[in-house]
Amino acid sequence: MLIESSQERLKALEEFSLADLEAVRITLRGDSVIDWHRVNFASDDEVRDFIVAQEFLPDEAADRARMNAIKDEAISFLRRHFEYPIPKPVERATIEELFHLAGSRGHRQMCACTILKCMHIIHHLDGRELLFMLPMSDQEVFHLVEEKVYRVIGGMLAEGFPITEFVGGRKNKDSLYTKLLSKQDTIASQVYDKLRFRIVTRDRDDIFPVIQYLTKRLFPFNYVIPGQSINSIFHFKKYCQDNAHLKPMLPEMQAGKDEDYTLSDNEFTADNYRVIHFVIDMPVRLPKKILDRAPHGAAALGPIVFVVCEFQVIDRETESSNELGDASHAKYKERQKKAVIRRLQLGMREMRTPAT
Repeated sequence: MLIESSQERLKALEEFSLADLEAVRITLRGDSVIDWHRVNFASDDEVRDFIVAQEFLPDEAADRARMNAIKDEAISFLRRHFEYPIPKPVERATIEELFHLAGSRGHRQMCACTILKCMHIIHHLDGRELLFMLPMSDQEVFHLVEEKVYRVIGGMLAEGFPITEFVGGRKNKDSLYTKLLSKQDTIASQVYDKLRFRIVTRDRDDIFPVIQYLTKRLFPFNYVIPGQSINSIFHFKKYCQDNAHLKPMLPEMQAGKDEDYTLSDNEFTADNYRVIHFVIDMPVRLPKKILDRAPHGAAALGPIVFVVCEFQVIDRETESSNELGDASHAKYKERQKKAVIRRLQLGMREMRTPAT
């Protein structure tokens, strides 16, 4: 089912709200919303967009009941284990009211934030459990993710958004073998780019609006996987300071240091390679024909599962620069392959090689 959002166009930087900027920043940084102290949604539309990005249909009775069940479980958990005092107005609040309370002040604001953080975890764990229960192959799961991504980004391309190239696909088995042989932790579950998508924007200044749009229409920012983001294009604070609209929002930014510029920790990546890279545990709403195959008890977990996929976003000029010299993909693969064959023959101690 196509889920529509109230946000159907790219926002200019001058239209960004604080919530928009925070969504972009957490994507660039790979932080966790559990470390936030408030939610900065300023309108009903922003709240609704965020709920829809989770793949919930807020006007459907079944989805409303599911959201309320997650809220009730979060409150029950807080009382069971922490004897956490929750005022009646917070306990009785609708999901939308809870988000608005989380952006207010005082004890009720703190309670609302605490409940929403627990809801985030409960929903995620239930979605993971549902995926394990279903008789579905990786191919079926990946197909659902690809359908969702191609629908959203295909719509962006059709509307003339500033995207010059989009490439998506699954990592082939030879690439997976090579990657795992190159990693000290040779565990397949730690490969985040079995599904990967690459977006090239027209200009550098298009990157923030494109990421903001994606957090509204494709993935919610709260499911960016912590610790897996790379941003070697923007010095976030300096970039915002140079924009008269964004600069006043900087003191309100939550968590982390001021500078948000990180190089890849992949030893085969050249020092002059620049990219924005992040990993999403993508919420995917299952069609009824798949849910009908679920075992008894699965209905209590809802209709949404989570699937890990990688995104890269880069502007056209940086993309061109990356294909020169040591930063090129061909040079990267050459360094990786040389290191792998050394490891196979001599062990990890002899494997390491400089990136340039």
